[in-house]
Amino acid sequence: MYNQGAVEGAANKELGSRVFVYEVVGLRQSEETDQTNYPIRKSGSVFIRVPYNRMNQEMRRITRLGGKIVSIQPLTALEPVNGKASFGNVNSEVSELATSGETANSEGNGKATPVNINSEVKGFAQSPAEEQPKNKDKKGNTMTQAKAKKDAHGDVPVNIYRPNAPYIGKVVSNEPLVKEGGIGIVQHLKFDISGGDLKYIEGQSIGIIPPGVDKNGKPEKLRLYSIASTRHGDDVDDKTVSLCVRQLEYKHPETNETVYGVCSTHLCFLEPGADVKITGPVGKEMLLPQDPDAKVIMMATGTGIAPMRAYLWRQFKDAERAANPEYQFKGFSWLIFGVPTSPNILYKEELEEIQQKYPDNFRLTYAISREQKNPQGGRMYIQDRVAEHADELWQLIKDEKTHTYICGLRGMEDGIDAALTAAAAKEGVTWSDYQKELKKAHRWHVETY
Repeated sequence: MYNQGAVEGAANKELGSRVFVYEVVGLRQSEETDQTNYPIRKSGSVFIRVPYNRMNQEMRRITRLGGKIVSIQPLTALEPVNGKASFGNVNSEVSELATSGETANSEGNGKATPVNINSEVKGFAQSPAEEQPKNKDKKGNTMTQAKAKKDAHGDVPVNIYRPNAPYIGKVVSNEPLVKEGGIGIVQHLKFDISGGDLKYIEGQSIGIIPPGVDKNGKPEKLRLYSIASTRHGDDVDDKTVSLCVRQLEYKHPETNETVYGVCSTHLCFLEPGADVKITGPVGKEMLLPQDPDAKVIMMATGTGIAPMRAYLWRQFKDAERAANPEYQFKGFSWLIFGVPTSPNILYKEELEEIQQKYPDNFRLTYAISREQKNPQGGRMYIQDRVAEHADELWQLIKDEKTHTYICGLRGMEDGIDAALTAAAAKEGVTWSDYQKELKKAHRWHVETY
């Protein structure tokens, strides 16, 4: 972590610029949200512009909110990365929170999928006026213009639509997912994409650009959301894409005012027929193995269920199986799903229908924090369920056909690692080393926020 001397040193060396950029990780919510009955996520990297005369004050505020400064650079020193200098409004939902010390998309019971704050540095969140010279690959093609990348999955579509030329889709439906008595607003949105070339596969994300301008008068930048449908869409006709979105809501740490996320609020209240600006798709980290005999472990909190739903539809839904004669899943999937209350079990009917129809191939385990107790008498979170089944999970993970997917709150990773560390240690295996090998083998997939 940078101390005060480091900040002053950086300021003394800046070449005429009086604005610096802090890269901060681990920002938490306010002290009030620390007292809530469900976990609030911590952020990934957040980029905050700081005037020279506020540097010390900003450092104290970041420390107060549990953040850690991992880099400080004068604004003029930043180099473009894949066509975009990574500073300031990394995306406007993040930046508006960063100025108050908050993190984008705070989630209790599972919230709208990842607003990925790396989206801008990947060349996504930029308008034509903001474009910078782009890095080039070995063949001389600009990175942000790559249409597809080949790997074990064949052609993986990427960046078909970019922010300066998004696809304009239409809302087909916008349905609530939280039942009466549940917490928060979570919606299942289906968009018509039949008029364009947008293609995607399970485990990818799309960007949504909300209308209007940010507080600096610039067009709103995109936010990324994990796709909740298979490549064929909910209607299995290749004409739609679906998202699972939770409305961001939190208390401003200084004014105590309720703040709502710009993009998540825009999406949650869209009416059928409304236009929506879509970019992407992006992402290769969460792709499902093509092996129909694979074993798949899924650990999700809240709207981290989105990619898991896509996997399960592809594996088990009758219409999907009919549409994919080359992929007939015969393996085993286990979903461990964390939510605060029973009404917050997103897609409950779908999940339990699959469980009933395929009892030998699909296992469903809930961790309902406000209704279930862990062995210590505390609330039952997903990491407690993993600890409960750690030995069984460890045996599965050792199988070379097993892939593990984690999506949702970043805070759950430590508990999962602790449980598997204990299980692996019984056989004299160091989990941290073993996990590195899993990652190298592309069998350990994580998308947390």
